[in-house]
Amino acid sequence: MITEIETRRSIRKFDGREVPRELLEQIVAAGLCAPSSKNRQPWRFIVTTDNSKQDALSAMERGLEREKREPYLPESADYLADAEHTLKIMRQSSAVIFVVNTLGAELSQALTVDERVYEICNAQSIGAAMQNMSLAAVELGLGSLWICNTFFAQRELNEWLNTGELFSALAVGYAAESPSQRPRKPISETVEWR
Repeated sequence: MITEIETRRSIRKFDGREVPRELLEQIVAAGLCAPSSKNRQPWRFIVTTDNSKQDALSAMERGLEREKREPYLPESADYLADAEHTLKIMRQSSAVIFVVNTLGAELSQALTVDERVYEICNAQSIGAAMQNMSLAAVELGLGSLWICNTFFAQRELNEWLNTGELFSALAVGYAAESPSQRPRKPISETVEWR
C-alpha cells in the first residue's frame, strides 16, 4: 500500500474508457472498510455512470449557473471558475461517486458544540473513506480526483441525490495523464516531536 500512497495523484484528464462495474464495486468496498467515529459509518455512496452521471452533472451545472446570480458561497466566488473546470473533468471521467453524510447537518445549519464535534467526527470518517477509495483506484490501475467544488451546487445536487447532505465526490476513470507529485512541506516544518 505504500506504493499506492506514494504514487496517488489527482487526475484531471481521463481517456474516456468505461470502468467496469466490478472495479467500481471494489473501490466502494474500500471506502466501506474505512474507520469511522463510534462506528457510525455516516456515509452513503451514490455511484453514477452514463446517463445518471450526466443527470447529476447537469444538476451541478445548474447550481454553478445559479451561483453566478444568487451566490450560496459569496466569499468563495474567486473559485467558481475552478468549479466550472472541475465539472469538465467530471464529464470526462467514467464514473462519479458522490459521498453523502447521512448523519450530517445542512451546511447552513447553526450547530451546538456537541453537534459541531459530531460533524468533525463524520468529516474525519468520510475523509478516511475517500482516501481508501483513492488508493484503491490506484491499486486497480485507475485515476481519481477527490472533488470538493460540488459545494457551489450543494442545493441542486442534494435535491438530485435525495439522500442526506452531499459531502464530497470522487471522479474515477482511466488516467490520460501522469502528473508529477505536487510540492509537499518538509517534515521539519510540519512535525513537532515532544
